[in-house]
Amino acid sequence: MNRRPRRFAAMSVVAALALAACGDDDETADEPAAEPTEEPAEEPAEEPAEEPTEEPAEEPTEEPAEEPTEEPAEESTEEPAEAVSLADVCPSPIVIQTDWNPEAEHGWIYEMIGDGYEIDTNTVAVRGPLVSGGQETGVDIEIRSGGPAIGFQTVTSQMYADDSILLGYVYTDEAIQNSAEFPTVAVMAGMEKNPQILFWDPETYPDIESIEDLGEENVLIRYFGGAAYMDYFTQTGILSADQVDGSYDGTPALFIADQGASAQQGFGSAEPYIYANEVPDWNKPIEYAYINDAGWENYAESIAIKADRLEENRACLEQLVPIIQQSTIDYVTDPAETNGVIIEAVEAFDNGWVYTEGVAEYAVQTMLDDGLLSNGPDDTIGNFDLDRVNGLIEKAIPVYESLGQTPAEGLTAEDIVTNEFIDESIGL
Repeated sequence: MNRRPRRFAAMSVVAALALAACGDDDETADEPAAEPTEEPAEEPAEEPAEEPTEEPAEEPTEEPAEEPTEEPAEESTEEPAEAVSLADVCPSPIVIQTDWNPEAEHGWIYEMIGDGYEIDTNTVAVRGPLVSGGQETGVDIEIRSGGPAIGFQTVTSQMYADDSILLGYVYTDEAIQNSAEFPTVAVMAGMEKNPQILFWDPETYPDIESIEDLGEENVLIRYFGGAAYMDYFTQTGILSADQVDGSYDGTPALFIADQGASAQQGFGSAEPYIYANEVPDWNKPIEYAYINDAGWENYAESIAIKADRLEENRACLEQLVPIIQQSTIDYVTDPAETNGVIIEAVEAFDNGWVYTEGVAEYAVQTMLDDGLLSNGPDDTIGNFDLDRVNGLIEKAIPVYESLGQTPAEGLTAEDIVTNEFIDESIGL
């Protein structure tokens, strides 16, 4: 399962231990100001002295001629986005179930919420008009929080329990795991690379650079019990069964108590910033390695639908999926406003999850720098590499069989993911 760690920031060890008792879960610009002041002062002083009559005459004629021609061209390219209407093909609201509290890793979904949104603390959801390119699409969107809001259940289980949920965040390995009894089909890869990591103290272990190195050094690793990737690591000998501990509760308490002698799971787009800046009893760098880089190549935050609802919602998905693709690009290009919505929602829900502007900014930059958010195998964002998915199926089947959770017989990538609705022209 891919439940999220409870990344409670800015805690002392005592506060962290207190939160651990609440439950558990799975998984910039001074120079531009200076330059304009100098240049206008110099140019007017020189040019009027030499050619007072010609310069003013030439500049006004050129600039108006160029700017009007460019601006209409730009506006006309935005017209298709303005014309998108989902009212006749999609339900309203479009309900999307996430896997955790609001965070930057969900930013491209929150990017689609327009002005006039409301934060519902009873249902732990944010709803408002669904917008594309700043224009309303004729339907509303409702984004529901996961993790503590749904009793730490999987997104798949929520989708099967509540038919009002159209789409949900289903990791590829979760789709494989549930393919026999609760099949889902992912219509867009939310993240190209799973942000899950194992991290350690570089002062204690200066020579460790990878998960394989953690195995060779026999470092104790805490993780959320039930994570399939860990069974894969132990079954293949990357790690040994006696060095992994499934009792991780999502807080930094035990890592700090061990003074860095142990390693721990987390998110590459969060924990490195949080531990260096927002955990007072640590406040120093950590090093980390992505689980994907050790062979468990999982697509994270993929947008999925129940398999038996795909056909009836095909017309909706044809319009909606490209909007989500573009929303991803819009978010990472200018995330500030959407991050504000995320932080506002976290504060309103007030369930122990702490999220700051600093970690949100770090998350966006890291998602781009580390390739968590990137194009697929070509120039398109959100599409799946079917060979990669088939490779994960091959690795995952023996893992789930050993856990008594046998996937569907003859399972292939086409059973759990599709690129049918992807607009290949949309990419970073």
